[in-house]
Amino acid sequence: MSSNGDVSDLSSSDSFWEPGNYKRTVKRIDDGHRLCTELVTCFQERAKIEKSYALQLSDWAKRWRGVVEKGPQYGTLEKAWHAFMQAADRLSELHTELRERLASEDSEKMRDWQKNAFHKQMIGGFRETKDADDGFRKAQKPWVRKLKEVESSKKSYHQARKEEWTALTRETHAKADPSKSQEEVRKFSVRAERCNQEAEKAKERYTKALEELNRCNPRYMEDMEQVFDLTQEAERKRLRFFKEVLLDIHTHLDLSAKESFKNLYLDLGQTIRAANDAEDLRWWRNTHGPGMSMNWPQFEEWSPEASRTISRKERGGNSEENVVTLTNIVSSGRGDVPPSPITVDAGRGKDYSSDWSDEESPKKVLAVNGVGEADDKEEEEEEEEEQAEGVPVRALYDYTGQESDELSFKAGDELLKLGEEDEQGWCKGRLRSGQVGLYPANYVQVIAS
Repeated sequence: MSSNGDVSDLSSSDSFWEPGNYKRTVKRIDDGHRLCTELVTCFQERAKIEKSYALQLSDWAKRWRGVVEKGPQYGTLEKAWHAFMQAADRLSELHTELRERLASEDSEKMRDWQKNAFHKQMIGGFRETKDADDGFRKAQKPWVRKLKEVESSKKSYHQARKEEWTALTRETHAKADPSKSQEEVRKFSVRAERCNQEAEKAKERYTKALEELNRCNPRYMEDMEQVFDLTQEAERKRLRFFKEVLLDIHTHLDLSAKESFKNLYLDLGQTIRAANDAEDLRWWRNTHGPGMSMNWPQFEEWSPEASRTISRKERGGNSEENVVTLTNIVSSGRGDVPPSPITVDAGRGKDYSSDWSDEESPKKVLAVNGVGEADDKEEEEEEEEEQAEGVPVRALYDYTGQESDELSFKAGDELLKLGEEDEQGWCKGRLRSGQVGLYPANYVQVIAS
């Protein structure tokens, strides 16, 4: 409801003092109860929005935290990126807290006040509304009775004047009509005189009724204003309470006034400003670049022990301290090449053997008194290998074998995978030329049938 409060626009028929027009003030009491309910509903809906936003922030932070963790970004800039997800989680907590305040604290406060301010009756409606209506009706009843007498006397007076005017008109016409006798003219005159007397009596009654009504006006106005002031006081309490509630809601919504909210963005800004490109580049150089340590190949004397093939179990027992990665990979220019599983045992010399143990190796050679002897069983195993069916795979990158038992191929070449990948990342395979050997398992992919 909108109004500028200018009572000068009100006509007499719309005035508060007119009979029954007090009902707008009575209706305001019922409207106050409805406004309490609407205010609660309004901010309950806002609470749902806050809850939805908090959940969306949490989901967003969870999803992108995983993306960043698995992605290629590193170093202090990765921490700065993660800081946004941490800030989102903290902001989600603030909005969840805000939702609880709106849905519980503020709503309950409004409902409690509404319950105490408006008392329902068994017959329907509110006690406050009935009291106001009864008060206005009681104050207005005597005045309305006088007003009805005024309206009645006014009506009688106006009717008498109307009859007098008709009688005078007829009298005038009769006097102007030569066909009318003196007796007829006298009768019209007598009639006009009688109507004039009746009109004067009606006027006297009308005037007297007005005087009595005017004498009642001050008491009427006093009684009506007394009841009106009671309704005004009740409305003043409602308006002040609504203002108090709205200020509470404003305080809850104003997250910028909360220390936790300020600290959230202060921490985020500090983490972002702490990102250091020089530190990140130095980390990359030392972790993946020329700054890495390298156990460069050195001359090693042959010994019978070094020529023995190391079993899978022995290879798996090597400590990480004695294992280094050789940079023997030739890239095909098609992106990052995965590391080769080629390793060197710094404590026992090079080990370029396959994943086969002493019992499984098809190239088993026994060194007895310096004499190598290959038996017929080895030749049979090699023939079986060549005839075995494998899984067709395609090379993703170029690879150049460093030892005689390793295969060399170009990106795009096809070969057969003859065995499963071992713990060191090697697979046994056969080229189209028939050569059988080892290759890095992560350098190929299975060809879809």
